[in-house]
Amino acid sequence: MAGLYPKAMVIGPCDRLHQALCECHRKIPAGIDREIACRQLNRALAECLVSEACPKEMEAVRSLCSSGGTALKRSQCQQAQLALSICISSHQQ
Repeated sequence: MAGLYPKAMVIGPCDRLHQALCECHRKIPAGIDREIACRQLNRALAECLVSEACPKEMEAVRSLCSSGGTALKRSQCQQAQLALSICISSHQQ
């Protein structure tokens, strides 16, 4: 299961998603079928982990980037995305 987060790194609210994604990878051989079958779990786990690591920044992106809007809102969305990217980078080793 290369590429998945080690068990020790995934705790709390994301643990069940991690277990489900590992099970999906275990059941389906590598390839396009696995990518398709596990896509939603993979995205859900990624969103959960980011929400745990950077809750304020993730919420700002969700609220400011959820729909179109004025030039000001688009600018605020871009700023929120940058802040989220910086936060995520600060957690990488």
